[in-house]
Amino acid sequence: MKINIGKLTIGGDYIPIQSMIKNPVTEVDKTIQKIERLANIGCDIIRITVPDETAVSGLREVLKNVTIPVVADIHFDYKLAIMAIEAGVHKVRINPGNIGGEEKVKKVIDCLKEHNIPVRIGINGGSLPKHLKEKYVDNVKTMLEAAKEEVGYFDKYGYDKIVLSFKSSNVLETIEINTLAKKEFGFPLHIGVTEAGDKIDGTVKNSIGVGHLLLNNIGDTIRVSLTAPEEDEVLVGKKILESVGRRSPELEIISCPTCGRTEVNIENLVSQVKQATNFVKLKQRIKIAIMGCVVNGPGEASSANFGVACGKDKSIIFKDGKNLKNVNNTQILDELLNILKEYY
Repeated sequence: MKINIGKLTIGGDYIPIQSMIKNPVTEVDKTIQKIERLANIGCDIIRITVPDETAVSGLREVLKNVTIPVVADIHFDYKLAIMAIEAGVHKVRINPGNIGGEEKVKKVIDCLKEHNIPVRIGINGGSLPKHLKEKYVDNVKTMLEAAKEEVGYFDKYGYDKIVLSFKSSNVLETIEINTLAKKEFGFPLHIGVTEAGDKIDGTVKNSIGVGHLLLNNIGDTIRVSLTAPEEDEVLVGKKILESVGRRSPELEIISCPTCGRTEVNIENLVSQVKQATNFVKLKQRIKIAIMGCVVNGPGEASSANFGVACGKDKSIIFKDGKNLKNVNNTQILDELLNILKEYY
């Protein structure tokens, strides 16, 4: 099943990357600038918290000035969902179980129908309905039953533009519940490991959880939740998609882990090349190899379009598997960037 959100489709071959604004939307200019910056590095969909009516006013201004679809994140107050829909959001994220009962859910559904936008029903392992937690000991079973109950409202009132998400801070639970949900429901799945931690912990947990699911053809859009800037969420999401073959990088940089043979600061060189190639548009996909010695390059980096094997004072620049020239180590960055220009 495919769901349209703005000009994007969730449920097709393309896996959109999502992130969530971490500042209040009432900081309108900051929010607009941040969204455009995120869009420029590959964010496809952005979610914004709408906790009160003041936030709706900020949201309305943001919507006039952004180029990617916006999702309103709503909890507890169905009226805020309706106000956000009327303000022009492209999708709302709600938990039908916490916005006040069936009658209020129906009012949200009626508004969704009127404006013809989708809903994301979020099932979070840390905030499940009390009556189901008392009935089922197993957290995964509880999440599945909560989804059935909440999707039931939408079935009853005839609305199926639904994206489902099942999230846990536990990687194995996240994998298990989404695997079951893929079999149980026909709706697109938004996947991610929630409350995953800082950049290191969160990257590892999401890489395993999201990566495993994608490799098993489960998941239609992703968000990498990190206690880190939004840019990190987007960049890690891109790398996960590239690593599982769901996106091809325009520019891929491979580098060795370094060892006692290394005479050049490879970490710094990789960082410099990355910074210099931000937002570069290329006429073909290319791979650059940055290797700490002749053991790792050019032989082990023969798949790269070009790169460097660093030495003590001089280093070897290679291209298409063949040595091109020897250069002083102070010239490595300039030489790599000069070769890159051939691909602009």
